[in-house]
This record gives sequence, structure tokens and C-alpha cells, in this order.
Amino acid sequence: MELRDGGQLLAMMPGYQVSCVLAAAADLGVCELVAQSPQTADQAARQLACDPRAVAILLDALAGVGVLSKAAGQYSVPPALRPFLIESSPQSVVAMLRHQASCLRRWARLPWVVKSGAAADAGTSIRGAAADQAAFIEGMDVINRDVADTLVREVNPGGVRCVLDVGGASGTWTLAWLRAESAARAILFDLPPVIPLAQERLARSGLAERVELAAGDFSTDALPRGADLAWVSAIIHQNSRAENRALYRRIAEALDVGGWILIRDIVMDESRTAPASGALFAVNMLVATAGGNTYTLAEIAEDLASAGFVDVHLVRRDEWMHNVVRARLPADH
Repeated sequence: MELRDGGQLLAMMPGYQVSCVLAAAADLGVCELVAQSPQTADQAARQLACDPRAVAILLDALAGVGVLSKAAGQYSVPPALRPFLIESSPQSVVAMLRHQASCLRRWARLPWVVKSGAAADAGTSIRGAAADQAAFIEGMDVINRDVADTLVREVNPGGVRCVLDVGGASGTWTLAWLRAESAARAILFDLPPVIPLAQERLARSGLAERVELAAGDFSTDALPRGADLAWVSAIIHQNSRAENRALYRRIAEALDVGGWILIRDIVMDESRTAPASGALFAVNMLVATAGGNTYTLAEIAEDLASAGFVDVHLVRRDEWMHNVVRARLPADH
């Protein structure tokens, strides 16, 4: 991106305003309420237990940017947006809006983070810490569910017996692998509070009997053995390179001899300025983690080699998170 004058800089700056309005609406459940039945501002304020003047201003802003409709003093969700703004809808994006709201609170602390080098302590949303974690897990499904099956078919080395989904969240990628390999089983490994969310999604899928759920912390705990492919999706950017090297060693210890590791993540060019989305995402890791970052292919390959992996290749290229790096353990590992 090449900027040429101050006007362009000024035009970029107010982008936070719509983000804040959407974040407030998602955290307060505004759209869910008015999707059920049209509401006046006073009615909505009573049901949300919020200040009437503040609710009226928020609703007008949402209507102004097209998220809500306003007619005869009542607010409603436009029919085209209803599937995306009702939480129970399979197409809902509410969880990701809430996760982005959590990101926004941390980004607002960026000057302090740059000054200190420490991640931002921005507190929780109005919904609380447990709800924020659930929004993060469900948000990952929102951004991956439409691409997962296609991507897995594209990068699948074939003949997979068992997939170890490291930090598998609610199972979006586990299910994609099981659909791609009809005879395979899977082990989903994630933190104890996440496992119930995975159980719920897997129960709806009809594939739960092919999945073992294992609770633990991939940053400290030994990983379950018995898999011939480890799927590491959107994990390495959370870690420092030292943490990634330790994770790769744990994966190598768990994998069968000759097994594969596939890493889905942002891959930066050598300048570390492109793709621009990756450079900005590194800032997200700066404000959110102790050592996270986005990495080049050379860095990823070097860290994999330190754990004994060979034949490192970028098998899928993407401008965002859907790059896939593949490597394997040698037969004599």
C-alpha cells in the first residue's frame, strides 16, 4: 500500500468507529434482540437493562451503517442479515464479532504495549472471561467452516490413518479431515474448558465415534501418541520461535515414524512487510501474547528441522491464514 498525502492518512483513522459499534452490539446482544421482534429504543433499553439515551444512539448508528433497519421508530434486522446476526443460525458470525471486540480492547492499548513489550491487560468483555473464551473458539469455526473441506482435500497427503488435531478447538478441522479420509480416526487435543464445545459440535456431526477427545495444554503437556499426521492450525503465531521448537519436539515424540506435520498459518515474505495482513496480524500477537509473531517460511523450516522434521514445503499459498507448510519425520527418527 502506497500512501501519498495527509488526507489518505486521515481517511484511514476513523475505521475504528464502525468496529466499536459492531463490538458493542455483539457484546450486548442488541441484534439478537431486535431480530426476534422489532423494538423501539426504549423497549430495547428495558430488555437490555441499559441506558435509554445510549441505546437510542447505538441503534441509530447501527441503522446508519446498514446493520439495522429503522422504520416508524422501530428497529429490526434486515432479512438478508438475519442468518448472520442470530446466534442459533448455522451462518451466524456473532461469535467472531465478539472475538474481534476482545481484540479491539487490546489494540487500544498498543502504545503501552510497544513501550513495555508486554501484552495488553485489557480485561474481559461485559460478558465475562468464560464467554470471551467461548466466543474465540466459536469464532474460529466462523472463519474456517466454509474453507475447511476444500483446503484439506487440497493438502491431504493421502492414506492418513489418524490425525492429531493440536489445539483443535471445537472440531472444525477435525471434521474436515474425517470427511476427507473416510477410514481415518482423529485425536482432538485442547484445553479442558474447550473439550465440551468440541463434544457438542462432534455430537451434531454424526462422526463423534471416530474422535478421541484429549484435554491438555500443548505448550507444556505431552501429546497423545498414535497419529500419523499432526494438524497444527493457526497455532504457531501464538508462540515465540522457542515455544514453536518445543512444540515441534512434542509433536515429533507423539507422531508415528514417518508421520506428517501440516501447519496452517500466515507465512510472511523475507521482508516481513508482506502480506500486509500478516504484518498487521503480528501486531495482534504483540498485544495479545507474550512472544507470538508471524513467521517466514525459512523460519518455520529452521524450527521444524530443529525437531527432526525433513522435506519442508509450502504446499498451499494464501494471502492470509490459509497457507499450509508440510514436513515429515524420517523413517529413522
